[in-house]
Amino acid sequence: MSKVLIHICCAHCAAYTVEHWRHEGYEAGGFWYNPNIHPFTEHRQRLESMQSLAQQIDLPLTVAADYDIIEYFRRVAGHESERCRYCFELRLSKTAEAARLQGFDAFTTTLLISPQQQHETIKEVGNKIALEQGITFLYADLRKRYSDSRHITKPMDLYRQQYCGCVYSEWERYSNTNH
Repeated sequence: MSKVLIHICCAHCAAYTVEHWRHEGYEAGGFWYNPNIHPFTEHRQRLESMQSLAQQIDLPLTVAADYDIIEYFRRVAGHESERCRYCFELRLSKTAEAARLQGFDAFTTTLLISPQQQHETIKEVGNKIALEQGITFLYADLRKRYSDSRHITKPMDLYRQQYCGCVYSEWERYSNTNH
């Protein structure tokens, strides 16, 4: 059976994504690496929620040792209009590397279930990293299943975030300015 390492942004996006790849015949593992999530207390809440889900759905979860906040800001500062691309590159590169080192056949991301994410950019970045690192990137447009994922996690009473994760998305979510 082929193995896929799934980059996980949050528990709510992970629930159906893991189910999807298992249904497709893959043995799934999860990978937590999100230095974009701010503040750190938000990062911690999301990670704890994901650890709870991983136990409930029997998902092996690797948590990256480093939070890498400084590397995240080095990449996106001055590139705010392209910040998502730089963020995807950082997180998916780390996922692909972990997948190779842990003996996975492929990598993917839960970001592909979110209707708010830039799918073409994720696909482009994932394929580029796959070529560079010699491992397969699996793309699936799971946006139509977003509500299914939410329905799976709702009875689990997991923490639910209100913005994508970065300080920019938090500002966009809660400010009253036009951006």
